[in-house]
Amino acid sequence: MLFRDSPTQQQAMGFLIAQTTYIEPMVYRIQYPELNYRELVPVDTSANEWAKSITFFSVDQVGAADWFNAAASDIPLADIARAKFEAGIEMAGIGYRYNLEELGQAMMLPNTNLTSERAEAARKASEEFTHNTAMYGDVRKNWKGITNHTSPAVVNAAHTWAYWVGQGSSYLTNIIQDFNGLLTNIWQSSLTVEMADTVLLPLSALTLLATTQLPNTTMTLLQFIMANNLYTLETGRPLTIRAVRGLDTAGASGNGRVIAYRKDPQVVKMHMPMPHRFFPVWQRGPFVFDVPGIMRMAGLEIRRPGAFRYLDGVC
Repeated sequence: MLFRDSPTQQQAMGFLIAQTTYIEPMVYRIQYPELNYRELVPVDTSANEWAKSITFFSVDQVGAADWFNAAASDIPLADIARAKFEAGIEMAGIGYRYNLEELGQAMMLPNTNLTSERAEAARKASEEFTHNTAMYGDVRKNWKGITNHTSPAVVNAAHTWAYWVGQGSSYLTNIIQDFNGLLTNIWQSSLTVEMADTVLLPLSALTLLATTQLPNTTMTLLQFIMANNLYTLETGRPLTIRAVRGLDTAGASGNGRVIAYRKDPQVVKMHMPMPHRFFPVWQRGPFVFDVPGIMRMAGLEIRRPGAFRYLDGVC
């Protein structure tokens, strides 16, 4: 039984609904720069938010021109390798909760707003979940992320980059060759159709490049690579280089992995028909009120594997 001066459940519900209307826009204005999956993976929100799946095709180009005799019959042929995929859309949820006591105490003070910390925590949890799904996939759904997908071709570094640094300054060119060789591999294998504009590095590899100084210069190895890479030399645009957690052990044998790819929705994307959002307040018990939040997404799709490469063994 409620005391006469206590707020009723109906009053509490009305107060909470009014408060969440204010809290939600404020929370969605908050940015989480450390969760940078949107900088690395195009996110597509165009599908119907209640769609069950996404159908897409992976296309790769094969074939190379060669000299040919007019009397011969074995002319070199180009072709495309096409595969159809069905990506299921799944739902995940994270919300927050209040009880009648908390609401009653908040209603006692004039012009008092409920704090947004719980809504912020739910929102950040949804971003962390999405970031981890884009980067590393989810074994429960049999999804792969950008760091461990099975579609890209894998090439191996001759030695770890720390080994080359340890051999002396004359060996630094081997790291540069590894780096540019990865970009060149994509360009040449696709008959110059595909060119990577983004490179993801293990944290240790980026640190090594940023702290290794080229002999007789004030330039670091990273600065030299930024100015002298295939993409920049061909296009005049800067190559995007980022460090990603988990790449230090993402290689086939648990070693370091570098990822080169073209950041383009035609190449790679993640469907998110329903970005995280809060739904109307729900009274789940006599004195407990939930603000449920859900999101719906599909796994990471690599649609043009020819624009992707992994370089394993760098650290």
